[in-house]
Amino acid sequence: MIAAPIPAPDGSLGHNGVAPGTPTMNRRILRAAVSVTLAGIIVKLASTSKEFLVAGVYGRSDAMDAFLAAFLIPNLLVNVFAESMNQVLIPTLVRVRLQEGQRKAQELLSNSTLWMCLLLTFACVIMGIFARRFFPLLTWSFPPAKFELSLHLFWALLPMVLLTGIASNCTAVLNSVERFALPALVPGVIPLCVVAGALLLHGQLGIWALVIFATVGTAAHAGLVAWRMSSNGYPLRFRWYGMSEATSEVAHQYGPVLLSSVVASGGLIIDQAMAASMPAGSVSTLVFAGRFVGVVVTLLAGAVSSALTPYFSMMVAEKDWQACRKTLRHWTRLTAAIAIPLAAAIILSAHLLVRLTLQHGAFSSRDTSAVAPVLAVYAIQIPFFAVSRVYYRFVLAMRRTDLILYCGILNLLLDIVLDIVLMRFMGVAGLALATSLWTVSTCAFFWFSARWMLAKAEGAQSIVS
Repeated sequence: MIAAPIPAPDGSLGHNGVAPGTPTMNRRILRAAVSVTLAGIIVKLASTSKEFLVAGVYGRSDAMDAFLAAFLIPNLLVNVFAESMNQVLIPTLVRVRLQEGQRKAQELLSNSTLWMCLLLTFACVIMGIFARRFFPLLTWSFPPAKFELSLHLFWALLPMVLLTGIASNCTAVLNSVERFALPALVPGVIPLCVVAGALLLHGQLGIWALVIFATVGTAAHAGLVAWRMSSNGYPLRFRWYGMSEATSEVAHQYGPVLLSSVVASGGLIIDQAMAASMPAGSVSTLVFAGRFVGVVVTLLAGAVSSALTPYFSMMVAEKDWQACRKTLRHWTRLTAAIAIPLAAAIILSAHLLVRLTLQHGAFSSRDTSAVAPVLAVYAIQIPFFAVSRVYYRFVLAMRRTDLILYCGILNLLLDIVLDIVLMRFMGVAGLALATSLWTVSTCAFFWFSARWMLAKAEGAQSIVS
């Protein structure tokens, strides 16, 4: 017999006594996913408008290549350190809140936030100091002037890392107390700021307008979600409360996820470095094509992942394995049913999509012909990536972060081999196809892992009963 959910002091998960896995719980997950999706659509419309304007102003120029290369490392630092912390923190935070109360949950959050900020700051300092040593690996085909521009842009973008990390952490905590719409909507301030900078100051500042206004927008994003988190019972604190059992658990789980993120980031760096070795504009081609797929993946997979995370954490805390199985089955089928037609539509209309959205100003018909086939190949990954996120979140809720590390290592090796082979025959499109193929591998890995863990947990529960 599964115990009823313990009411949380803040009135979040478990407040109405609804057991995990019931139709009411599934409706709550659906409402959360719809809220994140609708908010995400608004943000993506703002981001897409920003991309149109940026493409028209800067095109596939050397300055744009330099900016995109410079932006890669700060973005990866956030994904490696901050996102890894969020993924391992939320399952434990939900469990602690349900079983030990709000005060203990706040202490865990404060400990984790402090360590995340220290790690991000340390990583930024190290990256800034040694930038001249590792940056040539990303831009080894750039001429000297282009390399110097990219390097200076990179240094200027580093403050965004800490701000984005704080915003990401606050958003995850808000999701854990079933606050989804506003945290998903607030990131829209970033593209709005970038658009303002590109329109007002690109003539005076050139590519630097993107750097300045992106930083301003990120600071506004962090401030808004931190304020909202505080109003929901979790004030933003940078305080150490000692190494509790829950903090130790998060630290133990953090290592494998962090290493997995490093490995995954290595794959992205390899892709971009290989694109930089090709003719001028290849980096922009790869990035522009990836942005279209990124919109779909963020709206679909991101929404489902955000909605499922707190509820999977609750089901696992209550050891309701039947509910976990039903939820996995329902959401993988629903996600696949939506993702497959979307992927097919993008593949079939890739040229038209690029022409209608990007072909204006400095972005010519020749650029459209370069980006469209890369987009079509990239889109193959959409259903596999979206479905894999459902299984991935369950694996995280089960605290089997070691499996995530094993999958990351396998994917990195596969990506390197596929990049080397496919780029010889398909150019930039080969790099996109390599990404799509290792996404298939990821989906298969997490599908098998989830089924294996569920069978093992159900077997252990039967023996105890």
